[in-house]
Formats: sequence, structure tokens, C-alpha cells
Amino acid sequence: MVRNKNSRSSTLKIADSQMASSKDLTPLDDPADSDIPAPELQTTGQGQLGFPDRVYLLASIIFQNNHLEKPAAHRLVNYGKESGIPLPDFKDEEMQRTAYGLAFNTLKYQELLEDIMIDSYFYPTQPIPDDQMGLVAVMLYDFQDRKFLPRECLGEEEIVQEVRDVENCLLRFKTKLAASLARCRIKHNLLSIECILPESVKTKQERSSSLPLYTWVNTLKSSLDEVQSVLRSAGFSQVKSIGQLGGQSFCQDPHCGDILVFPAQLKAQLYSTKLLSDHKLIIQDKSCSLGPKAVCSVLPEEGDVLMVGCFSDLTVCHIASLIAEKHKTNCKNLPTVYVCVSDRTDAQREDLQQAISAMGCKNVKLIPGVFESLDGGDKRLQKVRVILLTPKCSVSAVSNPVEFILQENGDPDLLQDLSQGSIAQSKLEALVAQQRKDIDHALKFPKVLAVVYSTCSSYPEENEEVVSRALEQAKASSEQEEEPKQANYRLSPSVFSSPNNAEGPEETDPFFMLEPSEQSNGCFLAVLTREPEPVVIETPQEVLARANAKGILDRINSNEPTRKELHGHTNRMKKAARVRTSQPHLSVCIQSKHQQTKSSNSTSLCQEFTNRRWSSQGKPKSLRLQTVKNTVSSPFASSKQESSCSSSLKPENSKPTKSITPVFNTTTTTTTSVHPAPPPSTPVARPRRALQEVLKPVVLVLPPVHFPNFFPPQHSRTGFSPSFNYKWRGPGQTVPLSRSSGGLSKDVVKSRPLF
Repeated sequence: MVRNKNSRSSTLKIADSQMASSKDLTPLDDPADSDIPAPELQTTGQGQLGFPDRVYLLASIIFQNNHLEKPAAHRLVNYGKESGIPLPDFKDEEMQRTAYGLAFNTLKYQELLEDIMIDSYFYPTQPIPDDQMGLVAVMLYDFQDRKFLPRECLGEEEIVQEVRDVENCLLRFKTKLAASLARCRIKHNLLSIECILPESVKTKQERSSSLPLYTWVNTLKSSLDEVQSVLRSAGFSQVKSIGQLGGQSFCQDPHCGDILVFPAQLKAQLYSTKLLSDHKLIIQDKSCSLGPKAVCSVLPEEGDVLMVGCFSDLTVCHIASLIAEKHKTNCKNLPTVYVCVSDRTDAQREDLQQAISAMGCKNVKLIPGVFESLDGGDKRLQKVRVILLTPKCSVSAVSNPVEFILQENGDPDLLQDLSQGSIAQSKLEALVAQQRKDIDHALKFPKVLAVVYSTCSSYPEENEEVVSRALEQAKASSEQEEEPKQANYRLSPSVFSSPNNAEGPEETDPFFMLEPSEQSNGCFLAVLTREPEPVVIETPQEVLARANAKGILDRINSNEPTRKELHGHTNRMKKAARVRTSQPHLSVCIQSKHQQTKSSNSTSLCQEFTNRRWSSQGKPKSLRLQTVKNTVSSPFASSKQESSCSSSLKPENSKPTKSITPVFNTTTTTTTSVHPAPPPSTPVARPRRALQEVLKPVVLVLPPVHFPNFFPPQHSRTGFSPSFNYKWRGPGQTVPLSRSSGGLSKDVVKSRPLF
């Protein structure tokens, strides 16, 4: 495929004008002079002899997706219109890291490489399609890094024809390319090509080459003492500080006790100890280990953890390991670590599950839902007490962004901005907006006691400003909604002590900021804890003011009763009415036939003793007597009276009482008629008396008594001397009543007399 002639001619004019304005530059070599040896140049090469074809192809795709697209008026090289090309799955992590590193270095020198392609006439003259110019840029950077020496190909290497074609074109133009690079160095007065980079990029590049190797001990597989013992047996010596590292040595991190630090060149020797392959020692940057350590320091005994944001599988396992170590005395009830994985693909979720299983974690559960869709009402999150929020950030405090993005599931779209030393304002605003949403939502969980916010950014917009604004927003919204519980968050002091030999925060600083240096990458950490609810003590004046505001004191000086008094009076009247209706009544009726006697009149006296209660010891507590009016029947008249007898039933909750019915028998033959007595008047119950007891009645039957001086002379009999026979009849000997009418049964009346 041949490039468009119009674009090629315009590119040639630009190249000619640049050459005419540079009188000190040597003329371009003819393509036939390719055998002329290239001049000695200072490059960034490490003596490597090239990469496999597949690495170049993958690096070109990464560069194509992230390169700087210039305006059409200032565009020297056209890379085609394709962007967002999906990357194939990397089965080899080393190949993935190499491809990203090669693409990132190409992004750093994109401007210089384009000048070389234009100045050497490579771009205008070579028939290479525009969509393959990304591959040309990647291979040109590696070509100059090898000092324009040919690549050594491996015997079993996979051949990619596109890569071989571009390589042949570069080899034919190697002299002109080298000469063009020399002219660019002279023009910009560069001792090496690194000098063309921004100062911040150069500083990070120098730090990344000297960063030590940070590892943490997986307590699910081993212990700190066991790992140190294995290292000593393998020839490692322990030193006191990071500054003393050198040779085959290691030291303990001053902030986290489970982190061991090694020199960067000892990675291969660590693999020989099998600590890495057995997952007993895990390599991870220190900035990613401070968040899990802070979470465990504020996690209560019975509380779960929710992880939200951008983090790696290693961070999840690190939290699970620290929690297991903290609760090793109660291994059966370990807190659960919930992980939001809504932004991960199915393949990434499967990799996370495999990592969790390989590390020995048993208390991790994945939540596929989006964090904004979760709330405090979710049944799975009822025991969550701490939220670890590590949102996507600019990674501006990291000296080796490629390794960090690959290991911590970062955003590859930031590579172009990081290669130039600054983040575009539009991208920074988008990151800050998402960070604000995440932290605002995290503060809305009612049962969460702490929120740990962690970034690897050096911009205050992503750190202090986000946290301070979130606290202000939570306080303002809670005051409007009258929910003060959501506003009880404050910044807690740093949970990490500042080492003597490292830069650390002061004790009064609520934020923990680790500045990037030659010893570690930078990070930001803030712990927001919920304050306990304050105890409000009101003065008498405040109580009166609050009562007056509610209208309670409106009728104090008025003669009219207040609403509360009216309501209380109504309740008392209703209660008294219920007591009256529930009082039991007793009516006893005995139906009998009066017989006429010639010599005497009978006088019946009947007294009904009701409401008599006996205690468990047999002592009476109260006794009520009611006298029933006697009815005297005429001896010369006979009549029949019928009446019904009814008695109220005893309530179930009343206590059983004993009843004794004494019966006095005489020799005089008389018939006594007891008429139903009216129900006793119930006194008005006191409104404060809550318990009403019902007493079982006791009937005392008295025999007829003859008074000699009471009757008229014509009815008196001489020699009348009544004899009295007293006899008590127990409760078991009482006369049974009829079930239907409540009176005496007919059989009993016929079989034996009442007296």
C-alpha cells in the first residue's frame, strides 16, 4: 500500500525547509551509502539485542492507542485513523511488561523520532502504510537504542512479516537515520537523548532505576519469623534501614512490620528460595500496602471490609492475610472482605478467583454490582464497618508507572500523559469528578465506622481537596435532611509512625503523604472515622424554649384546661366505665312452694354474705355483707313464685378462693324463700388502681328463729320451746345447681329437703 502523494509532497516540503534553515547540518546520505558505519552515540540502551517480533507488534498497538495526535496543520507523521485497537491476551507477563515498556519509551521520544523520520527522508520515501507508522516508531526507538546494530533473532522465534518488512527498511536507512539523530542532538545541544525529556520525566526515570524491591509476608502461608529464617539460611543478611541495603541483604519496612525490602537486583535470587513461587513472599509496591494496613488498624473485632476502586489481586489477598493474622485466635469467624468487581471482565474475575485460591484466602467474596448501586440496606453489607476506597487516579506520584499500571490494574490511557510529565486538564477533571462521587457515596453507609481513602497522586485536587470537600458536603446535606449521623465524620491522625530516617508527616497532620523518592513511590492516605454521637445536656432555659416552640406552654396561664389535661380526663372516665362493666354480680334465686300451717307463722331471715376472700393460709382478707329484705308470707294464703337465678362467672385471671357454707338446722318445719338481691352498688374505682380482683361469694344460710313475744296471742302456743341444732356444711356438701337455669335441680329438691 502506497501513501497518498499529496501528503508525501507536503511532508517533503516541510523537510526541505527544515534542512535549508539548518546550515550546520551535514547533507543526507544517499541510500546507496548504507554501508557507512554509524557514528558513536550516547543512548539509553542496556546492551540488549532486540526483542521478538511479537513484542514489537504488541508495542505498536499500545503506541497506536495512546500516541499524541497533533492538529492537522502541525502534523508531520500520520499514524492512520485507527485507535482503540483491542490487545490480545498476554499469557507471558514478562512479554507484556516488555511491550508496555517499549511503547512507553516510544511515547516519551515521539517528537524526536518524528523529526528523525522527516529529516532522514525515511517517511516521505518509504512505501509504508500510515497505519504501520506506529510499528516504525517503536522499532526506530529500539534501533537507535541498540546503536543501530542489527537484531539477533532467536531460532524458534515466531516470525511476523510486517515486523520483518519494517526492519528491512530501517536497516537500509540506518546511516541516514543515525546522521539525522546526530544533527538533532547538535541542534538542541543534547549530550544524550534523555536530555530532551521534561525535568519531571527525567527525575522519575532516574528514581525508577534505583527503587528497591518491596515484598510482604503472606501470613496465610507462612510467618515473618519463618521467612526471615529461610532468607538467613539462603545467605541473606538483615540490616536496619533501607539506606544500608546493598549486596545480598534485606530490611524491615519502618511503616509496616510485615513488609521486607530488598535491593532491586535480587529478584532472581528470591525466586531461588521458593518463597515467591510458594506464595509466602509477595512482591508489591509499598504504596499499595499502606491502605490494607490502615484498614486493619481501624477494623473492629466483628466487622467486614468493602473494597472499592482500582486495585490488584495482590491487594485483596493482602487485606485478607492481615485480617486472618489479626483474628488468628478466632479463625472460624473471620471478617469477610467484599470486593466490587464491576469494572473487571470475566477473564479478570477468573484470574482474581485463582489468585485468592492460590494465596489461601477463604474470607473473600466478589460483588459484581456497581458501587453506586450499593447502599446500607444490602443484606450482604450489614456487617461492613470499614470501606477501602482506592479510586482511579493520575498515578503522578509513581516513578515506574508502567509496572504500577500493569500490576495494580491501572488505566493504560494515562501512559501518554505520564510520558510527558503532566496530566491533561480534561483527564484530571474527569478523575476528580469520579473520586468525589465515590467518596460521597462511601460516607452514606449508616453502619460504616471508617473510610480509608488512598491514591498514588501528587495533585492536591485528587487528595486533600477531595477529602475536605466530601466532609463539608456530608455535613451540609445532613443538616438539610436533619440526619446528623451522616455528618459525624472526622479526619483521624495517621496510623503510621514517622521513621527517623525518612520523610513522614507530623503528628498533627491528619493526612499521610509519602513523597516519591529513590526509596519508594509516593502515595496519599486519609482515614475518615465516624464520631460517636454527642451527649446533649440541655439547660432549663433551653428546655423551656423548646417547649414553648412546640406550644406546650400556651395554656399554662389560662383557666381553660390544656389539651393534655382534657385527654387525661377522658382516659380516666373511660377506665372507670370499663371497671363498672367488668364488676361481677351475684343473684341467687330459690324457687319453693309455701305450705300453710295452722298454729304459727314462719319468719324467714336470709343474709347473703358476698365478696369474701380467703388467703392461702385460710385467713379472710375482706368481707362484704349485704342484707336482703325479708319477705313474710301470710299463713292463710298460698302462692307460687318463680324466679331465675343467674351468677356471673369468675374471671380466669382471678385467684381461687375457698368458700364454706354453714347451715343451721332446727326442728321447726318451715320453708324459707330467698328472693334475688339487687346487685350491690359498685363504688367508683380510682383511676390509678390498675388491678381489679373478683371475690368468690360465700352463702351463709340461717334457720328459722321463733320469737315468742313477737307473734300475736292467738297464734302463740304454750310450751313451745324450739331447739337449735348447728351444723357446718362444707363446700363439697353444697346443693348443686341446675346447669340450664342456674337454680336447684329437681332431683335434689325431691330427694331431700334443703333444711
